[in-house]
Amino acid sequence: MDPSTGYWDSYWYKHTLNPETEKKKTYSYSLKIDSVSDGGQYWCRAGRGKPVYYTQYSDALWVNVTESPKAVLTVRPDERVFRGETVSLRCDIKWAGDTEWTYRWEIEGTNNQYKNTVSLCSTQELNISSVDLSHSGKYSCTGQIHTQSSQRSDAVTLTVSAEAQASVRVSPQPWLTEGESVTLTCEVSGSSKGWTFSWFRDHDHLSDSSRGAGGSYTLSPAALQHTGVYTCRAERGRPAYYNSSSHTLWITGVSASVSLVINPSRSQHFSSDSLSLSCEDQSNSAGWTVRRYTDKDTQTCANQTGSGCVMDSLSTSDTGVYWCESESGEKRRPRNITVHDGEVILESSVDPVIEGETLTLHCLHRSTNSPILSADFYKDGSLIQNQTTGEMSITTVSKSHEGFYYCKTERGQSLHSWISVRVSRSGQISVLKTLSSLLAASPYLLATVVLLYKCYRARVSSAEDQSQYAVREEETSI
Repeated sequence: MDPSTGYWDSYWYKHTLNPETEKKKTYSYSLKIDSVSDGGQYWCRAGRGKPVYYTQYSDALWVNVTESPKAVLTVRPDERVFRGETVSLRCDIKWAGDTEWTYRWEIEGTNNQYKNTVSLCSTQELNISSVDLSHSGKYSCTGQIHTQSSQRSDAVTLTVSAEAQASVRVSPQPWLTEGESVTLTCEVSGSSKGWTFSWFRDHDHLSDSSRGAGGSYTLSPAALQHTGVYTCRAERGRPAYYNSSSHTLWITGVSASVSLVINPSRSQHFSSDSLSLSCEDQSNSAGWTVRRYTDKDTQTCANQTGSGCVMDSLSTSDTGVYWCESESGEKRRPRNITVHDGEVILESSVDPVIEGETLTLHCLHRSTNSPILSADFYKDGSLIQNQTTGEMSITTVSKSHEGFYYCKTERGQSLHSWISVRVSRSGQISVLKTLSSLLAASPYLLATVVLLYKCYRARVSSAEDQSQYAVREEETSI
């Protein structure tokens, strides 16, 4: 208002569904912007006297309020790291305007040295070259540009552990016969992000990465020369942080003449029961003994008598791999023996099942050593059959039936047993016989195949010659 017209009161308005009016004694109006809803259309008019005489409304003024951007905090290589690693924390703010932000870092540490520390940094990244246990804590950041501040990021908890623990897991088992498959998996306890893995056998680097995928290394089929100590090396970051772990893998040969006879013939046994093992050699060669590998070491089976041994009272410490070994050190027929101190075991064959045959499993109870009336059977953790007889049968076994099996009853649960499936040797021979029969019945078949292949190669060669001639013609014209 023109001051020469005298004193006026100011009336302020904001355009909402329910317009609000505020009377002020001054010509200015201040408000605090707390949210986007404080934006909108504002206008005013003046008034004086009683009754109040009002002027016309002023032109409207738009006040645009946008939400403050929120900072986003990311951590590399992971929120869980190990002492000595390099850690990088980055604060990102998505803002369409000027990007010259100043960053404010807040650390709520786990010790007094870094508790509630606030630091200003002109760059987006906060780098810790060699992280220590004292760097553990909650980290957050905000950005500021001129008078504009971002919203604080969500807090990220950085956990620093003393040392990475890599481990090698073998599936299905570290002892196998040549021709079977095995997978070694390398894992870092409590941390899975950003690791790359290298594999070594007896300290020699394994360059055949086609067998490995990520942290796993597969041998299929396994051969005698694959026996050795396998080491995986896990690394991440720059400079690289290393950790390694090893596991021994044993591959024994196939021998039709030597067999390990186990009585009772099953892979799981109750503690306190008796067990006998013996090496039988059809070629009548002497010098075979029963050896075993447990969690402790490799040793000759106790109570050895000739080529066999008897254990009168089993304990869980007898769980391990048993095999026949010759005087020259040859190892044959490794078999897993598991001793359970619970009330239920799974009765399954100690030998691999031949493809096409019938697989029968029983759930046995300690008190009767006979099948339980009702049991559930599982494969690889999934329920596959619910039986009322305590018995499960698969009439025609295939390679897809390989896996870890166990049974569960109201009296307890058995341990897991690996069921291996092998291709029938007679099946392989029958394929060869079929091919031989076809060739014998049609002696022209092989010649026909050879002639067709030669025709194909001739066409390919002719096409290549024409292509090269066309290229030379084009080069000449250019």
